[in-house]
Amino acid sequence: MYFLLAIGLWVTGSFTNASGTRAYQLYVPAGYVAGERRPLIVAIHGCTETPAEFAGLTRIAKLADEERLLILMPSQSALANTALCWNWFLPVNQQRGQGEPSIIKGMVDWTRGHYSVDDARIYVIGVSSGGYMTSVMLACYSDVFAAGMVASGGMYAGADDVYSGAYAALYGSQKDPNATGIDAYRCAGSVHPRAVPVLIFHGSNDPYVTVSNATQTLAQFAQLNDLGDDGVDNDSITTAPVASARGINFSWQRYAFGEEYIVNMGHAWAGGDPHFPYAEQPGPDETALMWSFLQRYARVSVRRRPTIK
Repeated sequence: MYFLLAIGLWVTGSFTNASGTRAYQLYVPAGYVAGERRPLIVAIHGCTETPAEFAGLTRIAKLADEERLLILMPSQSALANTALCWNWFLPVNQQRGQGEPSIIKGMVDWTRGHYSVDDARIYVIGVSSGGYMTSVMLACYSDVFAAGMVASGGMYAGADDVYSGAYAALYGSQKDPNATGIDAYRCAGSVHPRAVPVLIFHGSNDPYVTVSNATQTLAQFAQLNDLGDDGVDNDSITTAPVASARGINFSWQRYAFGEEYIVNMGHAWAGGDPHFPYAEQPGPDETALMWSFLQRYARVSVRRRPTIK
């Protein structure tokens, strides 16, 4: 059936599985046509933030209308975390098919079942605790997501409980990014070729999630992609930059598996709407750079490989 949406529409709902229930908001853009497959961005908010606030901060509905993108925004429950943080630091939430990641994946599947989604162009982004959860989703569901963005967050499995999670945010994880990179590769079943492109965006003066988390995330995704490249830990992919540049208040580097922006700001979204918390007006347009990066990637099929021992 032909269906054209004249104006953008927010759809609210919830998803439940054995791991619990979480609400979500789904933005269906103006110009959406049923049957015409469009990219889907899963956007995961940070601590003390709601999906509506994250949407307003990033102006993501405007981007969605311009590019005809579906935007899925999971919502953390205050019953699960009183500060509305995603519990990325708990081992149950660092595995495929369990915990909060399985709920988010279930929301993706529901969206795919009810709207016209281009399965090769499903992306995930997140800020703060949502950035940490993005690392989890990219590691454990690399067969789902074509690329992602970790904003003001950190690496997969960088902590084991709330105390080590707080330490990791403030000072950097005590874990080796190369070791956790191997764990990240295993989480999705150890397949290759397996490209996991990632954009890392972080404030150099972030007082809540120190910038060393960006360095660790970079190293972890280099290890993950090194294994995903050919199934062998042989430094076929490294953290050696292939291009770099500097702006008025940011530095940028490109790698074989992604990009990194370090901006002279705190815990914020660069170029965000000042009517919402965590907006940083000076600097590059984080939302525009996010989409510029993501749209270059489409997920490719993979073949199974033996799990690394």
